[in-house]
Amino acid sequence: VQLVESGGGLVQYGDSLRLSCAASGRPLSSFNMGWFRQAPGKQREFVAAISRSGGGSSYADSVKGRFIISRDNAKNTLYLQMDGLKFEDTAVYYCAADAGGPLSGSRFKYDFWGQGTQVTVAS
Repeated sequence: VQLVESGGGLVQYGDSLRLSCAASGRPLSSFNMGWFRQAPGKQREFVAAISRSGGGSSYADSVKGRFIISRDNAKNTLYLQMDGLKFEDTAVYYCAADAGGPLSGSRFKYDFWGQGTQVTVAS
C-alpha cells in the first residue's frame, strides 16, 4: 500500500489543522492505521491509532483531548484532526499502516509508511 500525507503547514499557537493520509494499492480497511510524529533530534513517537473498522482508537497522553483520529474506508483516507495546537506539536507527521493486529502504539509494528507532512506551530 502507498500512503501520502497532506494538510500540514504553518499555524499559530492554539490553531487547528486537519491532516489527511490517502492510501492506494490496497484497501485501507485491511490495516490498523496510526499517526506518528518526529521532531528534530528526537525519535519518532506515537500520536494516535485506529482499528480497521474505526471502532477502536488510542492516543498518546500528550494529545489526548486535543487530537482525533478517524478514517473513511470508502474513501481510503485516514485523518487526524488537531485542535489546540502547541509549540511542542511541531514535527513531521507520518501515517502508517499495520497489516497485523491488535492496535498498537509501537512504530516497529507498522509495515508501511508515508513520506510525512510538516506541521509547524508558531507564536
